[in-house]
This record gives sequence, C-alpha cells and structure tokens, in this order.
Amino acid sequence: MMNKKIFASASILSGTMIGAGILGMPYTFGKSGFLIGAFWLIILGVIIIFTDLCLGEITLRTKSKHQLVGYAKKYLGKTGEKIMFFAVTFGVYAALVAFLIGEGESLSQILPWNLNPILYAFLFWIMLTILLEGKIKELKKIETYDVLLIIILIAVLLAFSLNKINAENLLAINPQNFFVPIGVILFSLLGFVAIPEIRNVLSGNEKLMKKTIIFGAVIPIILYFIFCMIFVGIVGKNIPEVATLSFGDPAIIVGIFTMLSAYLIISFSLKNTYKYDFKLPPTAVFFLSSVLPLAFYLTIEGLKIASFEKILGIGGVISGGLTGIMILVINYQSKKIGERKPEIKMPLGLITIIILSLIFISGIILEFLY
Repeated sequence: MMNKKIFASASILSGTMIGAGILGMPYTFGKSGFLIGAFWLIILGVIIIFTDLCLGEITLRTKSKHQLVGYAKKYLGKTGEKIMFFAVTFGVYAALVAFLIGEGESLSQILPWNLNPILYAFLFWIMLTILLEGKIKELKKIETYDVLLIIILIAVLLAFSLNKINAENLLAINPQNFFVPIGVILFSLLGFVAIPEIRNVLSGNEKLMKKTIIFGAVIPIILYFIFCMIFVGIVGKNIPEVATLSFGDPAIIVGIFTMLSAYLIISFSLKNTYKYDFKLPPTAVFFLSSVLPLAFYLTIEGLKIASFEKILGIGGVISGGLTGIMILVINYQSKKIGERKPEIKMPLGLITIIILSLIFISGIILEFLY
C-alpha cells in the first residue's frame, strides 16, 4: 500500500510537472504522429527521472537549505550560480507566462461572461498570488488534492472518450516532424524546482526520497500518454495549440486545474529562490516572483510576441537543457565535497555527464531548427 507521506510529497513534483505542457503536448503529438510523440515521451522521461534523482542526491548530501541556484553557488561557485539562475528563471518565467495564457483562454471559454482572456488571466493571477502566502505544509495539502483531482478528471475523460478513439489516428506518423515534440515534452517533464521542496517536506524521512521522486515523475508521464492518446485518437492531427479548448468543458476543466497546481508550486519555488538564495527583502521577493511574471505576460500578449506552443518549446529546451546539465555537474562535484551521507546514490561519471549533456544540447538546437 502506498505510503501517504510518499504520495503527498510526490504530488509536489507531479503538480509542478503537470501544467501548461499537458495542454500543448497533443498539438505536437498530432503534428509528428502519436507513436513518435510516445517514443520521445518515454526516452526523455527516463532521462529526466535520472536527472531528478541526481538532484535528489545533491539535496541529501547538503545540510543547509537551498533552491537550485543556491546549490549551484555552493558547489560550482559564482559562475555556476549565474548560469543556474538564468536557466531556472528563464524556464520558470516561461512557464508562468504560458500558464497565464492558458488559464485566460480556458476561463474565457468555460465561464458565461464574455470577457477578454487577459482579464480572466489577471483574476487568476490575483487568486494565486493570495494563495502563495501559504506555508509549505499547506502547499503540500493543496498539491495532494489537486493531483488527485487531475487523475480523476483524466480518468473520467478517458472513460467517456474511449469508444470514440480511432486507431488509425494513433498509427499515423509524419517522419518529417520527428523532432517537433521534443521541446514541449521536455517542458512538460520539468519539475526540478520541486525537488528541494520535497527534501524539506521529507525532513526526518529522507529514506523515502528516491521512491517519492520516481513515483512523482511517473504519474505525469502516464497521464500525458493517456491525455495525448485521447486527443490524437479522436481529433487526429488538427489539434489547436491549447488542446482542451476544442474538446468541451470537461477537458477545459482538466486544463484549468493542471495549470493552477503547477503555477502554485513553481511560483512558490521562485519565491524561495529569491528569499533563501539571494536573501532579498519581502517587497523585492513579491515583485520578482509575482508581479514580474504578470508584466511579462501582458507584454507578450499585448505585442503578440510568441504563441502558446512556442513559449513551451523554447522554455523547455533552454531551461530544461541548461538546468539538466548543471544538475549533472553539481551532482558530480557534490560526491567529492558533500556534507552528509545521502540516501540516494546515483551512478554518475564523466562519460554519462557528456552523453546526457549532448542530448540536452541537441534538444536546444533541434527546437530552433523545427
């Protein structure tokens, strides 16, 4: 029987991963073909789980409390701190902007009032900003119920859609778009910022860290597979960038809750980065973690700088690729100078770091080529 503490802690990682990415994945799966998308989901899923566990080991080797930027500074110095800060914040702000775009469009579709999506996004931002004042234990409780709700909603969606799925849609492939899903899938698998939060929640129960990370990462991968199978199987390749907008209210509700969950935990981690790693005063923390994402959103939406899918793709490969490489290097260094014996020990050597780094770099290049 699943330990309640494991599920509650794993929900922090699952809730971080399941966000706007799940709404963009069916679009890319439709362009490449479901089988190609599923292939990349499995390959990148294994790589990200391995990297998550490497980060888990880093947190367990370190006595002091940090976010990703703090670990980079501790083990790689000022240069490492600057690179990690760019990698993390680029991905976090890209994610928060994507969430606001997705929430604004989703709420405008499902609510009866004919209001501008930007206004709905602003109301969503106000509600989440208020919730962010909660403590980590409250956050864990919210994430647990939210992830359970997402699982239930997707299960219900599958039950009502199963007899409508066309097998031919799932078997169709477009080899010319073989690399198209990489960026959005990578974005959808990113949950690095949640690992330090899990370490804090499991204080005194560090032996549960490995199972928690694996369980927390596998849940989204399974849900992504089912979600994309439903949309591609029924709609085929003509799926909009925000997939749920063309699939009725139940699907839109799933999207709203997935983005709410991820927005909450990612914003909380960003807030802690400025609070613990940079020791900034409360006013500066509030501006950088809450006001700045809204400003980016309003600018991008107002000037129509980038689409929903493009934000996901670029955010995924740049942030995910750079952060992944940095985590591998930090892990290697922490094995030499770590402060405590960790409950997770990953088999990581220079050859593995080089191979995985080349994969991450290739993802960045391919996103801009395709």
